[in-house]
Amino acid sequence: MSTGRDPGLQPERTRLAWRRTLLTLTVATVLAVRLASSTGGGPAGALIAGGTVLVWGALLALCWPRGTGAGPARTGGRTLPLVTAGTVVLALLGVLLVLRGLW
Repeated sequence: MSTGRDPGLQPERTRLAWRRTLLTLTVATVLAVRLASSTGGGPAGALIAGGTVLVWGALLALCWPRGTGAGPARTGGRTLPLVTAGTVVLALLGVLLVLRGLW
């Protein structure tokens, strides 16, 4: 009789959740860059699009190991607050991009 812990499907659900997060961030970045290029570009649009791509790259580096199962089993420490902060920054850049298009 084994006394070890049986994680069941929880690790698989966690990997799938991180993959969905990566997919969502990728789609948001592609849409932001597309919006920046379709609204006439300009220096402000290029800066916002560049910032969006930089934030996406940082979030990709944080999420990729967990989405592939190569990362630690627990999501502790600084990863979750950093992903949350990056997502908020990505949303703010999107708002700036939409407001820029309205001017």
